[in-house]
Amino acid sequence: MPGTVGVLRTKKLKNIYMITSEVLMPIAILGSLGTSIYFFTKVMTDYILKKKMIDKGYVNEDTQAIFKQHTLTDNKYASLKWGLITFFGGISLIIMEYVPVSPESPLPYGLFAVSVSLGFLIYYFLVKREAK
Repeated sequence: MPGTVGVLRTKKLKNIYMITSEVLMPIAILGSLGTSIYFFTKVMTDYILKKKMIDKGYVNEDTQAIFKQHTLTDNKYASLKWGLITFFGGISLIIMEYVPVSPESPLPYGLFAVSVSLGFLIYYFLVKREAK
């Protein structure tokens, strides 16, 4: 009977893989597509709104300065944020390669979440220190 246990375990792992690929793949694809459409639409509508406000004369020089200042402060540390998040996410993936875990273990998800959170925290403290 020892061979039966191995076959059942292999079948169980294949079923988990099939369920995961059948469920998570469409969620990831539709989620990234929806997020892309949202951000594209947001950028375009903000641009069109600002352009119409300027064309109709609702915006004076002070308001234009606020628009310019708002865009400058938003993008000042964006590269740093995404660089830190990607770096720490990659570090967690490298660590997961060398840590032996079972396929059912939630350890890889936790390690990845903690690493990305650490990247966010470092970004937060760097920006907070720079603001002072």
